[in-house]
Parts: sequence; structure tokens; C-alpha cells
Amino acid sequence: MQMTQAYLEHVNVTVADATKTAALLVDLFDWHIRWSGPARDGGYTVHAGTTDHYLAVYQPSDGQSRNFPKGAPLNHVAIVVDDLDAVEAKVITRGLKPFNHGDYDPGRRFYFFDDNGIEFEIVAYR
Repeated sequence: MQMTQAYLEHVNVTVADATKTAALLVDLFDWHIRWSGPARDGGYTVHAGTTDHYLAVYQPSDGQSRNFPKGAPLNHVAIVVDDLDAVEAKVITRGLKPFNHGDYDPGRRFYFFDDNGIEFEIVAYR
């Protein structure tokens, strides 16, 4: 039996407002909404991403994100983009603050926190 290469299909994160977070992801990364609807425990989920990969943003029924301390259990979500400067400009336009810029072989990167306290690493490879 031949095995295919494993790949990451999605990551599911808890947020205060799934629609707002999904809109941010669509705007920053030129993604689309793959699906949205009712989720476990009376919550609501939106899948934002590409045809093959996405972030599932889950909003509990109480509308509150779970305030996890930084790094517990997730350190950051890394997104590869073609134009780092264009995405950083969108991040700034949204009122978010890029930090920890780096230029290393083979690429460049920066980080930002969204309104839920989720840390994103944005990277562009040469």
C-alpha cells in the first residue's frame, strides 16, 4: 500500500467573535470562507482558508474566547505569504502591531497578536 505525504489540513482555535476573526483572515491573506455554521455546545464556527488548508475559528455560545496565557497551549500560527510588506501594511491598517521582525536565510518574518491574543508569524521565503 502506497502512503501519501501527510499535511496539515486545519487548526481550530477559540475566539470571541468567529465572524470578525474570519474576516481578518480573509482580508490579510486573500483567503475565502469555506464553511460556517453551528458547532459544538451551541457555538458557531467559521472555516477561513484556501481550498486545501484553513483555520477553523470557533466561537463558544457565551461569545467569550478562552483567555489562555501566551503559549498555553499554542505558541503561534505561521502563515506563508508571497508579499510580506503588503500583509504587514494590512496588519497595521487593522490597528494591529507587528513586532519581532527578522531577516534570515531563507526568508523574512514578523509577528502580531490578533484581538483574541493569538500570535501569528507571517513569513515570506525568497
